[in-house]
Amino acid sequence: MDLINSPEKLQQLKTTLVNQKKAKLKLEHEGGRIQVKVSMSTCGIASGAGEVKDFFEEKLDLENINADIVSTGCMGYCYAEPTVEITLPGGEPVIFSNVDMVRAGELVNDFIKERKSAVNTIPHKSRKPGGAVEKGKQYRIALRNCGFINPEDIREYIAAEGYDALRMALTEMTPDEVIEVVKKSGLRGRGGGGFPTGLKWELSAKAECRNEKFVVCNADEGDPGAFMDRSLLEGDPHSILEAMALCGYSIGSNKGVIYIRAEYPLAIERLKTAITQAKETQLLGSDIMGTGFNFDIEIRYGAGAFVCGEETALIHSMEGLRGEPGVKPPFPAEKGYKGEPTNVNNVETFANIPLILLMGAEWFSKIGTEKSKGTKVFALAGKINNVGLIEVPMGMTLREVVFDIGGGIRGDRQFKAVQTGGPSGGCLTVKHLDTPIDYENLIENGSMMGSGGMIVMDEDDCMVAVARFYLDFTVEESCGKCAPCRIGNKRLYEILDKITLGKSVKDDLSGLRNLASVIKETSLCGLGQTSPNPVLSTMDNFYDEYKAHVIDGDCPAGQCRALMRYVIDPHLCVGCTLCMRVCPVDAVSGEKKQVHSIDTSVCIKCGACIEKCKFGAISLQ
Repeated sequence: MDLINSPEKLQQLKTTLVNQKKAKLKLEHEGGRIQVKVSMSTCGIASGAGEVKDFFEEKLDLENINADIVSTGCMGYCYAEPTVEITLPGGEPVIFSNVDMVRAGELVNDFIKERKSAVNTIPHKSRKPGGAVEKGKQYRIALRNCGFINPEDIREYIAAEGYDALRMALTEMTPDEVIEVVKKSGLRGRGGGGFPTGLKWELSAKAECRNEKFVVCNADEGDPGAFMDRSLLEGDPHSILEAMALCGYSIGSNKGVIYIRAEYPLAIERLKTAITQAKETQLLGSDIMGTGFNFDIEIRYGAGAFVCGEETALIHSMEGLRGEPGVKPPFPAEKGYKGEPTNVNNVETFANIPLILLMGAEWFSKIGTEKSKGTKVFALAGKINNVGLIEVPMGMTLREVVFDIGGGIRGDRQFKAVQTGGPSGGCLTVKHLDTPIDYENLIENGSMMGSGGMIVMDEDDCMVAVARFYLDFTVEESCGKCAPCRIGNKRLYEILDKITLGKSVKDDLSGLRNLASVIKETSLCGLGQTSPNPVLSTMDNFYDEYKAHVIDGDCPAGQCRALMRYVIDPHLCVGCTLCMRVCPVDAVSGEKKQVHSIDTSVCIKCGACIEKCKFGAISLQ
């Protein structure tokens, strides 16, 4: 591709690409080529999308069918991967779910060749003015290009108004004017804390530096069940590069760093490709678009430490130091990477920036609630039918997310709770279903927005065990720098472990609350300060479950095996002796053709007897 050495050249190229796209669409509409888009994200590839894409290429070529096969990022339908979007001449795009090799063959023969009616499809998503995408109750701003464009082709990003915001800023706006637009938009950091993005940029711009300032993209996504940033980088890497360059122009920085965990190989590969293409076309590097502005980006790898999602720990890791948080102030905006002013935003925050500049602050600020503007991306996971990536306006209720977008609970089970904010968040329950989702409401109800993980639980989940799971994660990921987190969370986990093993005493309940409060008030960083949230929120909302474990020695959800016992139903047991023969500790006794019994003091609850029993006579109670 030729150098884009002037703003006019970018406009000319965009016009050419858009016209080419229109011509191709006209050709497709009038009976020419077919377009097949395959979701080639991590979830799609893991489900076999690569083989499906290869099949379409070979089969359509063999059948002499004119077709364009396009790889895209995640379409958001992780529960339905591999997903394939097919546009026939004269028709509208149709998205097909769970397309394996057999299904792909059927689509070629029935849908493409025979033009039979489409079945097992997913509702299509439509673009709105400015590039945002409307999909049912979803409104996609950060995810606007994911599933639409080939993330490895810069021309497709440019055709979708890519780098237009950067061109406009460099030629028509001062750095202060760019910051003012971001401030007026009301955009808040999407990484967890919700700090006003424009204010953070302003502080970085005003800070004095010795040598140079830095723009850092935090792509160290570590919450269990979270995959928002990964999907964004896999599906639309150029939007992050453009936003970082905009930030650099605004605060007076010529250097950007993307800190990403090494466990994201596909995202890293596509970032590298995007950076190379942007440099080759003069949209990154020296003298961007001939405007005299220089901005370069490099990638740094993290080793998967959850604490490095905290900005000061992340900066220490980038410097080759131990990934431990530092005392604030000074904040990174004043003294960060290499002791210089450093602006740190996460992937989703940056993804909003180009469209905010193009559409204006007022447009963005009209979306969402009074204090929480815009949209939020969530990774919807757990006991829910439609697992996937969603983006909704701030203020949408939890009920709409879980039941309208998420499709309700798997297996027609009952909704019990949803954990938002990962290990730093808390559980919301049935009484919270009609609560509008925004920063303030989640905190008020004992949880938090976090980066956007949303794990749904049903009636079979034990909330004590859930709290223990998150504490186990936090203990493992603690950097160990401060005693409240290093020691306190370990003690907190041990109490929870005792409760689930049936070894606790009544005083443990008050001990949990007291210790959790101390940890919250005295820990050094956000990881330690919020780590007791899963314990406190489950105790607030499911205290009866805690009491049942401690006082009654019972797990109401039937998940804590130490509190359960294997029993044999005398009405169903026929005395076949199979259970007795497979028991590794000789806990089962009885004569042949006589009802057997289990010595619960000896039983290790391995489950071998249940697996062998052909009559369903053994159960865990």
